[in-house]
Formats: sequence, C-alpha cells, structure tokens
Amino acid sequence: MALTRGLASFAAFFLRCFDFTATRAEVLFILLVGVLFVSNAVQAGPEKPNFLKPISNITVAVGREAILECSVQNLNSYKVAWLRVDTQTILTIDTFVITKNHRIGVTKVEQTTWYLHIKDVQESDKGWYMCQINTDPMESQLGYLDVVVPPDILDYPTSADMIVDENADVFLRCAATGSPLPTITWRREDSQPIKLINGSEVLEITGEFLNMTKVNRDQMGTYMCIASNRVPPSVSKRISLLVQFPPSVWIQYQLIGAYQGQRVTLECHSQAFPKSINYWAKNSGEIIPHSTKFVPEIIGENYKVHMKLTINYLGEQDFGIYKCIAKNPLGEMEGSVNVYKIPHPNLAAPSKDKSGLHDKLDQGNQQWPDTSQKVTMKIPLQEDMNTSQASKSRPTDCITFYNIISLFILYRLFFCSFT
Repeated sequence: MALTRGLASFAAFFLRCFDFTATRAEVLFILLVGVLFVSNAVQAGPEKPNFLKPISNITVAVGREAILECSVQNLNSYKVAWLRVDTQTILTIDTFVITKNHRIGVTKVEQTTWYLHIKDVQESDKGWYMCQINTDPMESQLGYLDVVVPPDILDYPTSADMIVDENADVFLRCAATGSPLPTITWRREDSQPIKLINGSEVLEITGEFLNMTKVNRDQMGTYMCIASNRVPPSVSKRISLLVQFPPSVWIQYQLIGAYQGQRVTLECHSQAFPKSINYWAKNSGEIIPHSTKFVPEIIGENYKVHMKLTINYLGEQDFGIYKCIAKNPLGEMEGSVNVYKIPHPNLAAPSKDKSGLHDKLDQGNQQWPDTSQKVTMKIPLQEDMNTSQASKSRPTDCITFYNIISLFILYRLFFCSFT
C-alpha cells in the first residue's frame, strides 16, 4: 500500500516537473530511478534521516562556479535530490544528474554530504534551490543563490561624443547595468574641475546625468563616466565634449622699438576651435613666408596657438606694421604689431675721448641716456686768463700802498703830540 502511494506521488511529481522532450530511454531511466527512490522511501528504519545544518546562502559572480552543500544524517537507504524551486525542475537524484543542463553536476562525500555544482553561473541561475529527502512525508530545506554581475555601460542611451557652440547647454548621460545596480561617477580625464549649473566646481560628481549650462572653451575636454558596484572590474567610458568658437587674438606688446641691424621677435596668441589657420602678414596683406630673414613659428596646444615671428637683421624697409592672422570656418581675427625705429645706442652716445665724460646707463630706469641733450664745455683763452690774473693782483697792490700811508700819518700824529 505504501509502495503504491509512493509510486503515485512520484508519478504526479514527475508529470509536473519533467521535460517531455525526453526520449523513451530517458523516460524509462527516470521511472527506474523513481521506483528505487520510492521503494527506499517505504522501508521502515529505526530512525528517520534529518538535516545536519541549514543550506548556506551563497553569492557568486557571473561566470564563476557555485556550490551548494546539503548535509544529512541517518540517511540509510533513502535518497537525496536537488531541485530548482521557481521552475520545479529536478536537477539531481543521489549521484545522477537528471536535468539536461550540462552546467549542473553533483558530488557526494561519504553518505552525509551532497554538493550541487553549477558551472559558468549565469544571471538566470539566481534563485532558491531545494535539497529533498524522499521520506514520507518528504523532508526538504532551501538555499539561495545570488548572482552578482559586474557593471556594463550601455552604448545606448549613453551619450556619444558631441560638438556644441560656446555658451550652449550640455546634458550628458551614462547608463549602466549590473547586479547590484552600479553607481555612476563623472570626472574629467585631465583632472580639471567640473563646473556645475550652480556655478560651483567639483572634481567628481555622482549620478546618471551630468548637466552643464553655457559651456565655454575651458570646459572642452574628455569626460569619464565610471560605473562600479563593488563587483570587479569597474568599467568606464570616455565622452569627448568639443566647444567650437571663432578665433580670438591677444598681443602683449603691440609697439616694439628697435634699431637698424637688430634681431627682434614678435609674439601673438590666438584661440579657436575648430583649429585655425595661422600666419603672419605685412600691413599690405602680403603673407610672410619662411626665409633666412623672416622665421615664423607656430606652437599649438589644444585650441590655443602661440605665434612667433623672428626678424633677423632689421633693415630700413623692415620697419612698419606686422599682422598675425587666425582663420577657421566660424570667422577670422587679426592683431597688429608696430615695429618702429630707434637710434642705435652705440652711435647715439657722446664720444668719451672728446667730451671727457663717463657716459653710462641710468641705473634706475635701465635706459640709454637721452642723446638729444648735448653736453657743452667752454675752454678759456690765454688773454682772458692774463686779464683775470691782472684783475686779481690789483686789489693786493692797493691794499699794500694804503697800509704805508696810514702808518705814516699815525707816526706824525704821535710824534707831534709829544712836542
């Protein structure tokens, strides 16, 4: 009677759980296993089997192997089976694999522990698993398999590289999947701060969206969106933001004084995106090519350009206005430098042999003395020197004569007073 009940129970369970695409041989094999499973279940034993400990819940990264453990004591002739709960699928009975999933396996250690192996774990393997003993009624316990998935950034709807006009609003998005759900962090590849809508600047910001208003050329660059969920490895995507604007030109020294024969270097700074065409030209519009006399040089960095023009041995015809010109599809800009002539310092200074003066630079201003102010000296003639000596000797002679007369008068007065 018990055997009949057991076979009926197994048949009902088989019809509910088994895959009907099996061949006749597989069905006969399963029925045979069922008979053994049920026949062992009706055997009376001195003590019923029970579980030694609960099944531990485990967490496994996708692609790895998951192993669930079921420990039983006093099993005697009963059998242990593993089932997938949500699909009601029989996976193994004792040491036999029932499912057609080639990634499923089972191992037994002595007569106490059964291990369910799931190789190359997929996210779909996540769920509850049951370890069951074919007692009447059946004994079972559950264990949960959690499958974690490293983050992955979706090509869509994640933002692609973009080109915008200066002062436009920019909205970037980074969408990612993973288990658990990844956290998105934004930062600039060049480690420069990110300027937010409220005007504040931060080195990094968290969130799926990055919004910036009225972007300028300084915000041009590569932005990194990094997805992480504590399941290695983290992933990132580079999004290039290009800000286009017409050329602008800045010149520090617009007036340069130089003397003939001197070597001078003119400098000009420009900014533009798309990158501009840069060149030097004379005031007449004639482009200045590279030569032994004129040496143009362009140093570029991102959207910034530093232009130089070296003029070797200035000639009379080389003084005048020079233009630095920058052009791109959005516009054109130019700046001018006026090279004017100044006197040669060595020719303008007075001769030391003739003047006898020690000419030197003004220590305070570090400039050449004003050569337009001439220094003159009057050299006295010989007859003027004689006249001067005569005029200087007369007062001395007069003083001596007057002294003699005065002494004579005093002598007479003194002598008469006694007579």
